[in-house]
Amino acid sequence: MNMTDVLSAADIAAALNACQDVGSFNYKSFFATIGLFRKSPADVQRVFDIIDQDRSGFIEEEELQLFLQNFSKNARVLTVAETRAFLKAGDLDNDGKLGAEEFTALVHT
Repeated sequence: MNMTDVLSAADIAAALNACQDVGSFNYKSFFATIGLFRKSPADVQRVFDIIDQDRSGFIEEEELQLFLQNFSKNARVLTVAETRAFLKAGDLDNDGKLGAEEFTALVHT
């Protein structure tokens, strides 16, 4: 499955363009621009499954750092600071990773 099976290619391009500069990633803006917050729970789960590269049922810090590359292979890697802020915002149980429910809650914040 590809992200464009769930999200508009134009919205993905706009979201990636808005955070192409190092240090400019903001998950709230990104989710708003790609329209993920308007998608069904099943679609949010599909996106989660794509990001969960190792199929562990969680998005770990390493996978989160490569978050943008799930939307385009040419996208940049998130900085350590961006990754940690993103993880901290969604890791409700403080286990160092995002489960599907945490990811869904983060999308809808």
